[in-house]
Amino acid sequence: MDNKLVKDSAIKHLCEEFRKYNHIDPSLYEKFDVKRGLRNQDGTGVMAGLTQICNVHGYIVSDGERQPVPGRLYYRGYDIEDIVKSCQEQQRFGFEETIYLLLFGVLPTQEQLDQFIPVIINFMHLPENFFEDMILKAPSPNIMNKLARAILAMYSYDDTAENTSLESELEKALRITASMSNISVKAYQVRRRYYEDKTMYLHPIKHGLSIAEEFLSLLRIDRSYTKEEALLLDLCLILHAEHGGGNNSTFACRVLSSSGTDAYSAYAGAVGSLKGPKHGGANIKVLEMVNNIKANVADITDRKQVCDYLVKIINKEANDYSGLVYGMGHAVYTISDPRANILKENAIKLAKGTEFENDFTLLEIIEKETPRIFAELKGSTKEICANVDLYSGLVYKMLKIPEELFTPLFATSRMAGWSAHRIEELLTGNRIIRPAYKSVSKPRAYVPINERR
Repeated sequence: MDNKLVKDSAIKHLCEEFRKYNHIDPSLYEKFDVKRGLRNQDGTGVMAGLTQICNVHGYIVSDGERQPVPGRLYYRGYDIEDIVKSCQEQQRFGFEETIYLLLFGVLPTQEQLDQFIPVIINFMHLPENFFEDMILKAPSPNIMNKLARAILAMYSYDDTAENTSLESELEKALRITASMSNISVKAYQVRRRYYEDKTMYLHPIKHGLSIAEEFLSLLRIDRSYTKEEALLLDLCLILHAEHGGGNNSTFACRVLSSSGTDAYSAYAGAVGSLKGPKHGGANIKVLEMVNNIKANVADITDRKQVCDYLVKIINKEANDYSGLVYGMGHAVYTISDPRANILKENAIKLAKGTEFENDFTLLEIIEKETPRIFAELKGSTKEICANVDLYSGLVYKMLKIPEELFTPLFATSRMAGWSAHRIEELLTGNRIIRPAYKSVSKPRAYVPINERR
């Protein structure tokens, strides 16, 4: 018999056995007041720690009730809208400044920034033979897995890999943050060659560029890009750099760090978390949903046609049958996500008069109509707003960034936040994170193997 058939049959049988003995009654979660997803009954997060790095503000609790408010996002106490506004008014790149702010807790002076940026540029280079040994020889169909593996591999190139002193941790944080775009683009080029039989384009690092410029320079065949494109990508990097200690990937990084493990293990774990479609991978799910709507709706600018299809999506009759409208809803934001608002304002400028204008109109319809349709179908009064993923995919698409690099770009940006949280956890946490799980299994007497039925 075919080995594959034997294996498939065996796995199917094992799955049936697993399902028989591995069921938990959903009512037990309520009975024992289990905080599923570390969430309280009202949807608020369980308070698990203290941080100076970021504040994500989307509601207030008054008289024990959660009340929606317009979303605000603060990096080290500074409103993200003020940070973005300053960079845009001066037409300057701000992601490097954001890294400095998140790590050190203060906005750098021009002199401090001038000293900091060359350090970042120097760390963009990969160790000798790293590309050949760690990227080229083991292609991955998903760049996020390659990114995690590459970060783990960097351990082997660091003589102080286990050193968790502040000096050593800062150097690791800056080195990994600076090299993420180089690793991602090169992993993408290897993927093209291996899985799509297309030509690789491998460019060396060009000194003097910002991280946003370097990414576009490494990605484009002719290395060309406009300043407008680079500034828009820089804006995306700023907006994705940090989002509080409770988001899944940052919390994963803090959990791993609390065990005392090395930096490379902690950051690779955060990458693995971000890959998930319920977290950083959601921007790809939005794009897939948009493509599905375009394939099934005659006119994506017609509100009624789009609404009719959204009904099917929410009723689990269309798209991926999950009932989810990707890009809508957030764990903290209720009335609005400031990142989505900023991206939307910039996306419309780039989309106007181009082939992407109809796509933007579609996203606007989804943003406006989903809360109403969801309330009518589900009888829910929960506030639902667009999150950053609704518009980020379109922005990346307009920047001619391939879909495979959407989430790696998110990771490139979020490394700034992860590293700030890891160092804060090492310095101030001082206790391994270890929540409790209630066991619902009953004690059983051991049965000798010859007596089992």
